[in-house]
Amino acid sequence: MAYKDYTLQDFVNKTYSKDPAPGGGGVCSLCGSLGVALSGMVSNFTTGKKKYAQYEEDIQKIIKDAKRLQERFLSLIDEDEENFIPLSKAYGLKAESDEEKKFKDDEISRCSVIACKVPIEIIDISYEAILLHKELLTKGSVLLISDVGVGVECLRTALKGAYLNVLINMKTIKDSSFIEKNLKECKDKVDNGIILCDEIYNKVLDRLNIGE
Repeated sequence: MAYKDYTLQDFVNKTYSKDPAPGGGGVCSLCGSLGVALSGMVSNFTTGKKKYAQYEEDIQKIIKDAKRLQERFLSLIDEDEENFIPLSKAYGLKAESDEEKKFKDDEISRCSVIACKVPIEIIDISYEAILLHKELLTKGSVLLISDVGVGVECLRTALKGAYLNVLINMKTIKDSSFIEKNLKECKDKVDNGIILCDEIYNKVLDRLNIGE
């Protein structure tokens, strides 16, 4: 059964258990899906309101994008587990002889590249989702401005958590060109995403008149 079909309690209990999945990657994906779902909620509440009629076309696009990203985040929970299985098996390989040690190291490196795929995508789509919340600062109903802030904080968790998963998998990758290319791209997107999250969150605070 796909994780998106679990009850909330079953998902939490399985995360709590000794099972290796869902782990940090799955939790990042869930946080991301909740964060972008809030941008959909704000937009669904805003659409059709006369006060925001000038933004109707943009709001409709946000609704569609939010749904697409929400579903993708949920799918990544299972994909993250599937991509972890080969790496888990690689760590279980025998490594008694020099030949076996080399084979094991090579397999761990190869499988670590696979394990990087989902967290890299989580970073990409978290950043995309953060941009939706940035739009909603001005285009979304002011009555739901706090939900924009909550959504951004969920996405910040997904973004930063996924980056940790990228880093831990890269520690066992031998392909320096893969690391050089993807590490820089991920770091740049995470750094920029955090700046955006800070900006959005602080503007939400200002709108609520409780900023320092």
